[in-house]
Amino acid sequence: MNYSSTAKLNIKEQSTALMVLAENIPNDFSLLIEYILCLKGRVVLVGMGKSGYIAKKIAASLSSTGTPSLYIHPGEASHGDLGMITKDDIVIMISNSGETRELCDTINYCKKLDIKIVAITMNEDSTLAKNSDFLLKLPQSKETSSIAAPTTSALMTLSLGDALVTVLHEARGFTADDFKLFHPGGKIGVNLLKVADLMHKNDEVPIVRHDTKFTDVIVTITTKRLGCALVIDKNDELIGIITDGDLRRHIHEDLTKKLAHNVMSEKPEHIRPEKLAIEALVIMNKKLITILPVIEHNKIIGIIHIHDLLKAGIG
Repeated sequence: MNYSSTAKLNIKEQSTALMVLAENIPNDFSLLIEYILCLKGRVVLVGMGKSGYIAKKIAASLSSTGTPSLYIHPGEASHGDLGMITKDDIVIMISNSGETRELCDTINYCKKLDIKIVAITMNEDSTLAKNSDFLLKLPQSKETSSIAAPTTSALMTLSLGDALVTVLHEARGFTADDFKLFHPGGKIGVNLLKVADLMHKNDEVPIVRHDTKFTDVIVTITTKRLGCALVIDKNDELIGIITDGDLRRHIHEDLTKKLAHNVMSEKPEHIRPEKLAIEALVIMNKKLITILPVIEHNKIIGIIHIHDLLKAGIG
């Protein structure tokens, strides 16, 4: 048996199934989106077995992108958790066959309270489909497993669920800032941090005027402990930066007779506060620098050091 060839064939068959799904988005999909956008309650996901794992993932993705959602195990629903479902909710039930008996109690409960049901199934003639208000029918497809274990059907269900998540958060205008609010931990949250979140500001920023004596510049660099001084003109606008590299270039001169503008490097790289912090790191790596002034309306409002980025886990 050629394992790689078998794997390749499996993936190709599933890719084909996804293409069929993409060309056959269920008719009720858009209607469901409009309904959920006006929903007062939550989106409740219910599924058994492999469908249950997919339901959990969809519920988690919905909740983290602006659509309040939860997963309920159908077995637990029959023993009290039905009380978690309110009249303001909508219930999405996942069953490839549409005949999963563990869903029956949840179906009956929703029908009694007039709670809308969404069916994700491959069988439009099933009990689940016939009792649904929105039918998301999956295209007929063969499982890639020789024993018919859920493979292609599971992938299509997950893909349709992800499409639901994406369309909803885009329709809501859910932003990267909103996403960061829900993901303060982990790599996603870190890479959505803005420069403004990490920059030094107010008295921490080493600023000197263009006519500052160089001896005073040294004091500023030393006390602010960021390895540089930002030079401003009479309009308080950034015109240069003084770093240890500038000091080395003038090491053989009598620096006591010089002013800040005599030693500074002009037109330094800078960044805006609303930019992603990772963009600051890209600039630093590209320009081989370790610090960036933060500018807004031509004024210095902060400064960010590469150590701030690395400490936050950026990169």
